[in-house]
Amino acid sequence: MNYGKKSPTTGTPSVYSHVTSRSSANLRSSRSIKSLKIPWYRKPILTNAIILDVQRASVLMGVFSLLLSIFTVITACFDLYCYAMAVPGSTHTGYYAISYQFIYVGNRHVRNALVMFCAFSILLGIAVFITSIMLIIALRKEYEKKMVPWLWAFGVFTVFRLLAYLFFSIVNDMIFAYNIMMCLLWTIFLAISIYGWILIYSLYIELSDLTKLEDLAHLRTIERYNLDGNNAVSECIDSPLPGGLSTDDTPQYGFDYAGGLSYGMPHSISFGTEATTISTIS
Repeated sequence: MNYGKKSPTTGTPSVYSHVTSRSSANLRSSRSIKSLKIPWYRKPILTNAIILDVQRASVLMGVFSLLLSIFTVITACFDLYCYAMAVPGSTHTGYYAISYQFIYVGNRHVRNALVMFCAFSILLGIAVFITSIMLIIALRKEYEKKMVPWLWAFGVFTVFRLLAYLFFSIVNDMIFAYNIMMCLLWTIFLAISIYGWILIYSLYIELSDLTKLEDLAHLRTIERYNLDGNNAVSECIDSPLPGGLSTDDTPQYGFDYAGGLSYGMPHSISFGTEATTISTIS
């Protein structure tokens, strides 16, 4: 705050004067013009969905991510079970519903990497499950700040599953139905996930811009209300008072022998036998 400067008395101040310290001369400079440019990552990437509008498609994407997280946790737990049952050098007796021949039993480090991908897929699947519920609620209320956890969680999940998909497709034998089916499914899932993340990110940017505009309009409304209130107070001070007195008038006093003291309520002052009063002469 500039305590040593006198505030201007003419003109309506701009609402931007409350959020920035740049003068009008600085606003005309090339530096300020460059600062007003919106970076590419702050612009909506998609404005329309393929089939539905952006908002409805985002809701469907939230449901898809919820189901995908459940599918990921189930398949990752199944893979961990299969890796535990097919440890190289272990023997098992009994009847089993499936054969574990599709499990990788080669290099130990490669096998440990596959186990690591399964374990982290379970953790990220749980995170996506929780944030997907938050996303669906946020989309219904159009509250963009609660969309941020899903954007981070699902973005990390998609990148991690893309790496796991590539590693899984390279090291596993594609002669088994389970491996072929998982590769085909995750090809479709990853394509939908990338498109859905871009879609919801575009909606998040759009809602953020709308929130900024609403805040700016609310700030300008408050500013106008304060200006109107200050003008009304100044008009009341400068206008004459109800009794015909103004702020520059000085009260005058005189003696009235017939009445009482007429400044406020009448009061009598007696001097001997004659009633003498002091009254205010308007």
